[in-house]
Amino acid sequence: MPSSLLLSYYGDDLTGSTDVMEALSLGGIATVLFLDPPSAEQLACFADCQAIGLAGTSRSETPEWMDDHLHHALAWLRSLGADLCHYKVCSTFDSAPGVGNIGRALEIGRALFGQSCVPLVVGAPQLKRYTVFGQHFAMFQGDVHRLDRHPVMSRHPVTPMGEADLRRHLAGQTELSIGLADLLCLAQPDIDERIDRLSAGHQVLLYDVLDTRHQAEVGHQLWRTRQPRGSYVVGSSGVEYALLEAWRRQQRVPATVPSFTPPGAVDQLAVVSGSCSEVTARQIRWAEANGFRAIGLDVAGLIGDEHGEGVMQAVLEAAGDALADGMSVIVHTAMGPETNASAVTQGDPQARHRIGRSLGQLLRRLVEIHGLRRVAIAGGDTSSHALRELNIHALTTRLPLPETPGSPLCRAYSDDPTFDGLEIALKGGQIGSDAYFVNLRNGRA
Repeated sequence: MPSSLLLSYYGDDLTGSTDVMEALSLGGIATVLFLDPPSAEQLACFADCQAIGLAGTSRSETPEWMDDHLHHALAWLRSLGADLCHYKVCSTFDSAPGVGNIGRALEIGRALFGQSCVPLVVGAPQLKRYTVFGQHFAMFQGDVHRLDRHPVMSRHPVTPMGEADLRRHLAGQTELSIGLADLLCLAQPDIDERIDRLSAGHQVLLYDVLDTRHQAEVGHQLWRTRQPRGSYVVGSSGVEYALLEAWRRQQRVPATVPSFTPPGAVDQLAVVSGSCSEVTARQIRWAEANGFRAIGLDVAGLIGDEHGEGVMQAVLEAAGDALADGMSVIVHTAMGPETNASAVTQGDPQARHRIGRSLGQLLRRLVEIHGLRRVAIAGGDTSSHALRELNIHALTTRLPLPETPGSPLCRAYSDDPTFDGLEIALKGGQIGSDAYFVNLRNGRA
């Protein structure tokens, strides 16, 4: 176990987990992300890391699932002895009482760490996410939208965001009292005393973040108020961006930004997508016009058949034919929010999980048969369940992608030589330009 561990974290989905890994790696913090608690031998391979993550699936799970699984995951992370343990949520805070309940995660971690008040940080200017007087905003195609009016997140098929006030939204998930350190508070000369009073009066403290100045102050407060034997914090990768500034001031991180070698182009890229986002649909259409073959997976047939073997075999053969023809391939379950995948899986988490696992099994077979060395998975929930089918136990950052901050190209670690060293990108549904998949194949950031 690393002797100077600054941070441990649990990502509530795969793309959220790689988001944190990228932010830390760009800041010069050596970071590894495990898919499950590792063996002693696997952990020893990353003894130089200052941050260790555990990729989870809680964003797509019920509170009952969290009661059974999340406590154990956080307990393992706490045992590592890091200064801070971060429960990572999506920077658009999409959650609901019955699915991805952030309030329940706050309760579980607060009790485990014996903490009176848990900090909550969601704003991340680097990702174009802003929290102002408790209201949350996110950019989409160049325009900043209040979260309840966001063209994508307000229409999310599982956790539509109908409330931009994060405290009001969270109040529907927990009875914990929630305070606010707003922009005016963060600008006061007696900020330390004000934060101490707010923390003493509330069980959760939400911080505003509009720009990097506020972010730096928030990082100072997170580090200043940590408990001697480790503290629990909840939020987006805005937590890491804030802490990095505090660590730089204390010379705990390198002064210079690390460099990453471009990976170059590959002849073929295989993508599986469970995203219902219109952004991903546009990316698929663009890829079709630029050397990819797009293949739809019949979601109703996959779920309706007890095993879905016929549906899976047909798609595997079609994808194999495309690769044999020298093309790249995208297997997708939806082309935007209005396709039937959303209706078929609505309110049925097991159906969504099955789709993710099936896409992962398909991708595994394509890698095994065709010797692919670069692949991609689109959709946050999909990534969480699909990647676990690839016999991979850890990821590190191969190359940050400035076009899609939070979704880097990763290097996979596996005991199976087929998957060890595989380059894999995990993309949230609403992330990236139309040319994303084409640029990924061509090795362009």
